[in-house]
Amino acid sequence: MGNIVAIVGRPNVGKSTLFNRLVGMRKAIVDEQSGVTRDRHYGKSDWNGVEFSIIDTGGYANNSDDVFEEEIRKQVLLAIEESDVIMFMVDVTCGITDYDDAMAHRLRQCDKPILLVANKVDNHQRSYMTGDFYKFGLGDPFPVCSMNGSGTGELLDELVKHFPPRIEEIKNEVYADDMDDAEKGTVKDNVHPEDLLPRITIVGRPNVGKSSLTNALLDTERNIVTPIAGTTRDSVYTRYNKFGYDFFLVDTAGLRKKGKEMDNLEFYSVMRSIRAIEESDVCILMLDASQGIEAQDQNIFSLIIRNRKGCVIVVNKWDLIEKDTNTMRDYKAAVERRIAPFNDVPIIFTSVMDKQRIFDVLRLANEVAANRKRRIPTRKLNDIMLQVIENYPPPSHKGKYIRIKFCTQLPTPTPSFVFFCNLPQYVRDDYKRYLENQLREKFNFHGVPMQIFIRQK
Repeated sequence: MGNIVAIVGRPNVGKSTLFNRLVGMRKAIVDEQSGVTRDRHYGKSDWNGVEFSIIDTGGYANNSDDVFEEEIRKQVLLAIEESDVIMFMVDVTCGITDYDDAMAHRLRQCDKPILLVANKVDNHQRSYMTGDFYKFGLGDPFPVCSMNGSGTGELLDELVKHFPPRIEEIKNEVYADDMDDAEKGTVKDNVHPEDLLPRITIVGRPNVGKSSLTNALLDTERNIVTPIAGTTRDSVYTRYNKFGYDFFLVDTAGLRKKGKEMDNLEFYSVMRSIRAIEESDVCILMLDASQGIEAQDQNIFSLIIRNRKGCVIVVNKWDLIEKDTNTMRDYKAAVERRIAPFNDVPIIFTSVMDKQRIFDVLRLANEVAANRKRRIPTRKLNDIMLQVIENYPPPSHKGKYIRIKFCTQLPTPTPSFVFFCNLPQYVRDDYKRYLENQLREKFNFHGVPMQIFIRQK
């Protein structure tokens, strides 16, 4: 399951500073003036191998001078409703304010894990001041300084304890090659069989034909279809069990570029779509052939790859395009250029209205799902890859020769490989890409993002 964490609190307590530190980039604007953050910011972070999404919200206030106050408060409440864990941030230098009291009262009413974060604790004297916040009845406050990062390790250690086991990690245990039958049985006893089915999620911009594809595959009017962008508001899960296939098909709301016109309901829909991507095994990214691949399509593709999901690109409305001998080849090459460097992705051209090649979409999505959980025995991996490395060894660095002696696949939910050598710091990125390309060619990881690690032997 995709884990979502919301950072909430009154204005100017340091929410955006903590957000930037956790996602590892200056994504949210930080300023001493209160009320700078109005939109929600999304970011990915991980701690000790556990990945999660973070939402930075605007400051929660009542009866302030900010004309955006009402809209910001609605978005904060939506973020609280959608998140799995809530970080409630307060400022130790100001003590408890009326806004803090109002926020704490609201949080006591919700049935979700809440971590009370006392910010701006950058010396021992301020650490004693955190005791005031026990008044909220929300447990022990975590003293942190989001500006320099102190205390965030203990906060994140506690945070990841509140996440449920991810479905794909459970799947990984069930499908692990090195687990004996008794252990597999124990894991399966604790998992509902439906949790092990692949989840194939249809994503894309509004009005590219996602709901129409779902209806065509299911051969029923399961979802409402209109020419109006944004008709689908929620992520709709449907089990598909015919023609030898058995999986969950998920239709999502269209993800359009965030703008001023995004209302509360649409924000809610976008959060559901992002969560659906995180919980999926394979994403079918739908494009509109008449519009080509646009910047928002690239953003959605990047979101899929950052979450390390399998991907199939479906170019819909192909019947509207005037064609010559090389139209399909040229269009495919243009898409691959836009999604580079990772372009080992199946691309298929369809017309959902005419039901043209829609079952090829199913076949490819299931093949990618199988590729994503493929496990290569260590002996076979070394027999092939060490020969590949011997034929084209890593280039030497300042007269020092790099020797890769062993490789293995890591027990992760997505394909990850580690290569052990004497001088890992001198292995260049272009050689890592060479290793990745060889793994794709030899073992068929078509459509699946891959991680390559170089470690000291």
